[in-house]
Amino acid sequence: MAKTILVADDNPAIREMLCKLFESEEDYDICAEASNGQEAIQLALECRPHLVILDLSMPVMDGLTAARELKRLMPNLPIILFTQYADLSAHMTGLAFSVDRIVSKSDAKELVGHVRSLIPV
Repeated sequence: MAKTILVADDNPAIREMLCKLFESEEDYDICAEASNGQEAIQLALECRPHLVILDLSMPVMDGLTAARELKRLMPNLPIILFTQYADLSAHMTGLAFSVDRIVSKSDAKELVGHVRSLIPV
C-alpha cells in the first residue's frame, strides 16, 4: 500500500508540480492539497497522511505555525518545510521548531529522497 502525502502551498503551480513528481513514484500518493496552513491542518486530521510537505510562506497560516500545530496534534507526523528561502536552514540550526527537514524549492528533485528517508516503504 502506498504511503500518503499531504501538500500545502499557496501556489497552484507548485502543488501541481509536486503532484506530478509523486505520480511517478509508485510507493507514494498525494492524499490532499491545501492552499494555506489552516487548510493543511484540517485536511491532515481528515486524511491522516504519512507525511506533510508545507510551504513556509502562505496566507491565513504560515508553514511554521501549521507545523507546530500539526506536531501538537500528530506528534509522529514527519513534516518537510519546502521553501524558496534556500538559506533558511542555516539560520534555524539549533532552534527548536516543528519540521523534520527543510528543502529548498530549487532542490525539488531532491525532495523524493528526503521523503523516502522520512517514510521508507
